[in-house]
Amino acid sequence: MDFKTYEHQFYNILHDPNPAAPYDNPNYLNYTKLNWSRHQRWLKVGVLNEAIITAAKAISSVQHWVIITEPWCGDAAHIVPFIQMIANLNPLIQTDYQLRDSPPNLIEQYLTHGTKSIPKLIIRDSADKDLAVWGPRPAGCQQLYDQLKQEKADFEQQKVALQQWYNDDKGKSFQAELLPLLLA
Repeated sequence: MDFKTYEHQFYNILHDPNPAAPYDNPNYLNYTKLNWSRHQRWLKVGVLNEAIITAAKAISSVQHWVIITEPWCGDAAHIVPFIQMIANLNPLIQTDYQLRDSPPNLIEQYLTHGTKSIPKLIIRDSADKDLAVWGPRPAGCQQLYDQLKQEKADFEQQKVALQQWYNDDKGKSFQAELLPLLLA
């Protein structure tokens, strides 16, 4: 699906009086509402750096960017808007949003240490050959997550700490990690 369709599905989940699983769970639904706000905020206030703008505009052949995500994913709420803003810079970049938990279950081919961690960005050429894969979160955020897991922090502590990390980072780490992939 394209970005507009993904956002439409995201929006509809929040306004469905009887949402399907897992959104029928109030905790999932509330977290998804927060993610919608974060997603929309980054689309409004997210800033792309000059290096990533230049690299994206310099892409000279068709690329297919497949983004595996879900509206309930907190990391995706902070990353997907930046992916789309970068893709919007060049008409040769075509995006395709795939839901992790729906067919064709593409995530099975892009596991992270055996897990279905998202978001994932797969950059493919016009023949659908993978050029690069990124995800599920910037290295600094991953280090924080790993530390929190090691400390046995509960979900609420993890959620708050990761949210703070993303708010402080403002998309800079993702862009820094994506840049060499675009220049390759």
